[in-house]
Amino acid sequence: MEYIIRESIADEQANEMVNLSLEMLQSISLPMPKTLKFEVLNLEDQSLNVKGKAPEVELKPLPSTLKYAFLGPNSTYHVIVNADLDLQQVERILQVLRSHRRVIGYTIDDIVGIKASYCMHRIYLEDDHKPSIEHQRRLNPNIKDVVKKEILKLLSVGIIFPISDSKWVSPIHVVPKKGGITVVKNEKNELIPTRIVTGWRMCIDYRKLNKATRKDHFPLPFIDQLLERMAKHKYFCFLDGFSGFFQIPIHPDDQEMTTFTCPYGTFAYRRMPFGLCNAPGTFQRCMLAIFSDLVEEIMEVFMDDFSVYGISFDDCLEHLDIVLSKCEEANLVLNWEKCHFMATEGIVLGHKIYEKGIEVDPTKIEVIEKLPPPSSIKGIRSFLGHAGFY
Repeated sequence: MEYIIRESIADEQANEMVNLSLEMLQSISLPMPKTLKFEVLNLEDQSLNVKGKAPEVELKPLPSTLKYAFLGPNSTYHVIVNADLDLQQVERILQVLRSHRRVIGYTIDDIVGIKASYCMHRIYLEDDHKPSIEHQRRLNPNIKDVVKKEILKLLSVGIIFPISDSKWVSPIHVVPKKGGITVVKNEKNELIPTRIVTGWRMCIDYRKLNKATRKDHFPLPFIDQLLERMAKHKYFCFLDGFSGFFQIPIHPDDQEMTTFTCPYGTFAYRRMPFGLCNAPGTFQRCMLAIFSDLVEEIMEVFMDDFSVYGISFDDCLEHLDIVLSKCEEANLVLNWEKCHFMATEGIVLGHKIYEKGIEVDPTKIEVIEKLPPPSSIKGIRSFLGHAGFY
């Protein structure tokens, strides 16, 4: 009761600050290169999933084993299913998904936050800690634009809030989003492994806060044992949490420690951000709290990747219904684009899982085969890092 009252008061006080910050941010004009087009973010249109309006999604090419299906009329509310299923089987899947419609998320507006009764992130500091206040870092105009859009997005959905006084202030930094590993030629015409940059991500540099934080040693499952339990089943549902960390609430007493500074002010998180040293342990603990009686029986959980399995279509569909009910009870929202329903094979933690057993992901083998012979100690270490995992 105390937590609910305090959170309610904090929300009321923060709402006025949020509205003021949004007005200030919208009034800011960033210098941009002439070759780059910039579209002003309209907060009124930010929620794509409002009543009467289906979410607009970007459809990507799928492998031959998967296809799109639709929960709504006129080809709306996409989901991804096994391409080899007949119409009756697809309709049975859609019926289950429609009965748990609010579990499937299409935009960040769809996440409401996991109930605090299941889990809440805490930040416990060492007894001899010293608070740290760092200044903002200089950003170039293009990166500054990335930060502005991210701040607007997180403010509008209530994940962050403006804060004026905190003993802990961390700077932001923007890192490239990278896709899968590929092999390219460098300036010397040598083949080297690299990752393709697909965009940019705003992160918070919590190194000083993490240094002062007592470490959480909650274990992650052994990957080999997890894969062995999944293998030799006929059907799988590969599920993924929508912005998983952002669904876990932070205790009100600890929110101010997540304060960060940027060109548009200082803000703190209501939900768990990336970069906190104990965030992975909190997430795994939270997932086990939600699915405690199902793990190792009908599903496996590794962070925000959930895999449901069954020896037959009916068996797997029944298990999926049970898991989605658990998600609904806890307010856990899944990412429609990363969920594959009733697949007969899939990639889990770098391995191909299917009815016959476990294999190494073929794309990883292809990359390793294309790597040039190492010619230095650093090159040998790099090669062993790629190959040694398997």
